Amino acid sequence: MNTATTRPVALVSGASSGFGAAIARHLARSGHRVVAAARRSERLAELVAEFPGQIHAVPLDVRERSAISALIANLPDDFANIDVLVNNAGLALGLEPAQRAELDDWQQMIETNCLGLVALTHAVLPSMVARNRGHVINIGSIAGEYPYPGGNVYGATKAFVEQFTLNLKADLLGTAVRVSNIEPGLSGGSEFSNVRFKGNDDKAAAVYAGTAPLTPDDIADTVDWLISRPAHVNINSISIMPVCQAPGALQVARKS
Repeated sequence: MNTATTRPVALVSGASSGFGAAIARHLARSGHRVVAAARRSERLAELVAEFPGQIHAVPLDVRERSAISALIANLPDDFANIDVLVNNAGLALGLEPAQRAELDDWQQMIETNCLGLVALTHAVLPSMVARNRGHVINIGSIAGEYPYPGGNVYGATKAFVEQFTLNLKADLLGTAVRVSNIEPGLSGGSEFSNVRFKGNDDKAAAVYAGTAPLTPDDIADTVDWLISRPAHVNINSISIMPVCQAPGALQVARKS
């Protein structure tokens, strides 16, 4: 038997940096064959060079449904049966209150964080059910649980991810396919805040000043742990914060 083709296969979206790149590396080190998908193909080439023959790179914008269909249809045989789907592609844009937010930013977050995640899951899930094996891991956020000023649509998209995860689990009852949602809190070592503030490095750096945030490796470790649970165990949701963070008190506006 060809042991290369019997290794489990993982598909990681948003794999060019941050959480996605760390998850791809961790899974490759643990013996998975990894389909690394992201918009920036030059970043993916670095992963392929690091793990030759073990990582298959595919340029992908999850907002393009036809590109998702083409990805699944054109996977090499050794990567064709996805055992683990990590829906990591996502972003936050802006921190303005809703009345001053850009509608284009809202649309891009909804299309990426919700529609892109749904489309990729829809493409992969039938094969998992047919083979009665697999694990869908969604990267949500504590913003889906705890509102904060300026979180508006970003938080709403992550609340969608949490509820979609739970509803997937309800639909998959009677199968061996597992579904989990990871909700990170304050996280550094990625481009999240740089993207949110549209390249303003000073604003991005201020988010982490004086803190010890979560790292991409922390989230990758969590993915490893989820996958390694016994086959009969499904972890529905994991909410993770660094010790420097806690849920905030409800705010009250007072007249002077």
